Amino acid sequence: MTTPVCPSASEAAAPPARTPAHPSFSSYVRARRPVLLRTARSLTANPSDAEDLLQTVLAKTYVAWERIEDHRAVDGYVRRALVNTRTSQWRRRRVDEYVCDELPEPEAVPQDADPAERQALHDAMWRAIARLPARQRAMVVLRYYEDLSEAQTAEVLGVSVGTVKSAVSRALGKLREDPGLELVR
Repeated sequence: MTTPVCPSASEAAAPPARTPAHPSFSSYVRARRPVLLRTARSLTANPSDAEDLLQTVLAKTYVAWERIEDHRAVDGYVRRALVNTRTSQWRRRRVDEYVCDELPEPEAVPQDADPAERQALHDAMWRAIARLPARQRAMVVLRYYEDLSEAQTAEVLGVSVGTVKSAVSRALGKLREDPGLELVR
C-alpha cells in the first residue's frame, strides 16, 4: 500500500463531488409540467406532438440545469426552448408537395380494357391462387397482394427468407402453368 506524498494533490486530482441537480429539476418538472404542456400544445396541432416537444425541451433543460444561474427564470428559458425547438422542427419538415404550373395528366386507362374482362381475369387469378397449397398461397398473398418484402413475409410466417423465395418461385411456376389462366392470356 502506498501513501500519497501530498494528500492535497490526490484530492485535487479527483473530480469535485457534484451535488445532483436531479432533485430540484425533478420537483420543477412535477410542479410546472401542466403549464408547460399547455404551452407546447399551443405550438403544435397534435397533443402527442406536444408531449414529444415538451419531453425534448425538458431533456435539453436538464442538461443545462447546472448552467442556469437564476432558477426563478427557468419558465422563460423553457418557453423559449419550446418555441425554438418547434421552429427547428418546422424548418426540418419534409415537403411532399411541389408547386407546378401545370397539373399532371392522370394515367390513361386503356379503352380496350373491358371491365368484364378485367373482372374475369381477377376471378381466374384468385381461383388459381386458391388451388395452390396453403403455405404457398399465404406467401404469394403476403408478397404480392399485401406488398410485404421477403424478410417481412418470412417473419410473419415464422420461416426463413430462403424458404419464402423458393416457395414463391414454385408457386409462380404453378400459376404460369395453371390451365384456368390460359384462357385469359
